[in-house]
Amino acid sequence: MRTDVDVLVIGAGQAGLSVSHGLTDRGVDHVVLEQHRAGSAWGSRWDSFRLVTPNHTIRLPGGEYRGADPDGFLPRDEIVAHLRGYSASFGAPVVEGVQVESLRTDDGGFVMQTSGGHVRARRVVVCTGAYQREHRPASVADLEIVLPVVGMTRYRSPDGLPEGRVLVIGSGQSGCQIAEELVRAGREVVLAASRAPAMPRRAGGRDGVDWLLDSGFFEQTLADMPSPAVRLVSNALATGAGGGHDLNLRTLAAQGVQLIGHVLGSDGVRIVAADDLAESVAVGDQAFADICGMIRRLSAEQGLPEPDLPEPPTAGLTAAAAPRLDDLGVIVVACGFRPAYGWIRIPDVLDDMGFPVQHDGASTRAAGLFFVGVPWMRTRKSPLLMGVGEDADVVVRQLAGQAG
Repeated sequence: MRTDVDVLVIGAGQAGLSVSHGLTDRGVDHVVLEQHRAGSAWGSRWDSFRLVTPNHTIRLPGGEYRGADPDGFLPRDEIVAHLRGYSASFGAPVVEGVQVESLRTDDGGFVMQTSGGHVRARRVVVCTGAYQREHRPASVADLEIVLPVVGMTRYRSPDGLPEGRVLVIGSGQSGCQIAEELVRAGREVVLAASRAPAMPRRAGGRDGVDWLLDSGFFEQTLADMPSPAVRLVSNALATGAGGGHDLNLRTLAAQGVQLIGHVLGSDGVRIVAADDLAESVAVGDQAFADICGMIRRLSAEQGLPEPDLPEPPTAGLTAAAAPRLDDLGVIVVACGFRPAYGWIRIPDVLDDMGFPVQHDGASTRAAGLFFVGVPWMRTRKSPLLMGVGEDADVVVRQLAGQAG
């Protein structure tokens, strides 16, 4: 492993490989360090995991999806294979099995302590992804004393869980997909709901994501949002499983999943849940209705027939009784992720939510430090396979302009 480089890229997922592709095209000397293998973050998802966005939205520079099923949803292992094939296609200078343990400024550049020793670099691009540290609410700590608790990066399949009733905490994309898989496998499932938007999987013969693309939804910036806290909000609920279909609190309830409010803890006998299921359902319903309204408007503007869309639901969903602790076999926690940049030992590079302070990927606190793959780095699509390549190009152009 080289110990002195011009540009060091940390992470070989879609962000790091997109940066490497651009740097390679422009002849900028660089090395990519990856603590596991290229694309391995996707390999940590459960066995049946599939993309939620259609395959044609894989738009990495020089690594676009070119398969026979553009409207399908790649399974986990094929996502990993796509990224590794992408890396090989341009000979990305990836050094695998090397973890960056700390990053500091040093003599006008940077020095990193890695599992393989010290590395110096003139410039650094951090591409460690949007999903870095599983979030576990404080209420889960006491539950771990009495019950097995499995995080979503450890969940693999229904057969891999202890027998008995399952409590899934969190109803974002992962929590809802796992709850659906469990109930379809014959498990009794209780889902502790959280607030997440829902969307129609298809309308007018098109995927809901395609309508959102046409609407400019994915071009929205953080400045367009009411609060920076949107960076921690769940993505719209849908699934690519079984060819893709609607997935939300209502579809889960119809399949037999028991719904409760978000978990507050336990009283030693039962789970204690908040009385807020109705609010969580309403958030999903409103987002679903808003997207349907957008689809109708776009159809009219484009002179298309109005697509057949469901009527807004009017019936409420009744919360189930909170389960007894001795009636549960296992708890699955799927409460999303939080940024984890604590290994960057440079003062003031992060904001109060733990995200990098940056403009167009360039740190505004440390010259020569860049980020790609950060949620809302430039737009809503910044960390996604459809948008990370655009952000990478913005950063690469800055790096190429500094070369010499």
